[in-house]
Amino acid sequence: MTVADSLLAFTFAATLLTLTPGLDTALILRTAAADGSRRAFHAALGIDLGCFVWGALVAFGLGALLAVSEVAYSVLKYCGAAYLCWLGVQMLLHPRSRFDDSAKAAGGSSFLRGLLGNVLNPKMGIFYVSFLPQFIPAGHSPLLWTFLLVSIHVLLGTLWSLVLISATRFAAGTLKKPGVVAWMDRATGGLFLLFALRLALSKR
Repeated sequence: MTVADSLLAFTFAATLLTLTPGLDTALILRTAAADGSRRAFHAALGIDLGCFVWGALVAFGLGALLAVSEVAYSVLKYCGAAYLCWLGVQMLLHPRSRFDDSAKAAGGSSFLRGLLGNVLNPKMGIFYVSFLPQFIPAGHSPLLWTFLLVSIHVLLGTLWSLVLISATRFAAGTLKKPGVVAWMDRATGGLFLLFALRLALSKR
């Protein structure tokens, strides 16, 4: 596989992965609708950093531990499921009733949610361990190519996040009404609980 073939094939595969609805999509949409574009972008940056964390672990060989160690995979899996469960319960029991414009505090929280949601998902690590090496051309540096491929994935993810954030602006007035904000918190909380259950029951 040539360099051009590797880049095109990975970009196509990563685009399909990015467009597939999942936890990241739910977090971005909910944050954009209830908390505003700025905080949704903070969440997207947290998700991006999580990708680079996994990329670094894979590049330096640490991520392979998840592929061979049932204990390591299980520990991270249950930590991630517990975190998602905690977020879901908080949203279900304490849904917000209004748009909060205190950007500083919530911005940091959105970033952390995006980061932890990604880093505590061992399936992301397994995916990178099994997926990225297939697109590294023979004779090229695995370290440099891993970060290059992760950068492409992050770029695609950021562009998709911006599309999702922009799309919510058309319905911003409706989505920020007190009843709608509370409903979105509960709906997202339930979705997070489903993701937590799915993660806890997942296998390598």
